[in-house]
Amino acid sequence: MRRFEFVDGNSSKFWMPEVQGATFIVTYGRIGTAGQRKEKVFPDEDAALREYNKKVAEKVREGYAEVGAEAGSGAA
Repeated sequence: MRRFEFVDGNSSKFWMPEVQGATFIVTYGRIGTAGQRKEKVFPDEDAALREYNKKVAEKVREGYAEVGAEAGSGAA
């Protein structure tokens, strides 16, 4: 699973997206916590992957950086 982090001043957040079948799942929160998990079901896996790629691009534009051993490994 890919992990992105944003650290700026008093803000330190993480964001972890994944796709399981037609479900797009995001775990997010403050670094050092378990965070929250949200799931969104799409009509098919292709739609879930499109959302995944769109959201990853948005987070990178917002200043999130990918971290960890799996950096750049792609969806799911």
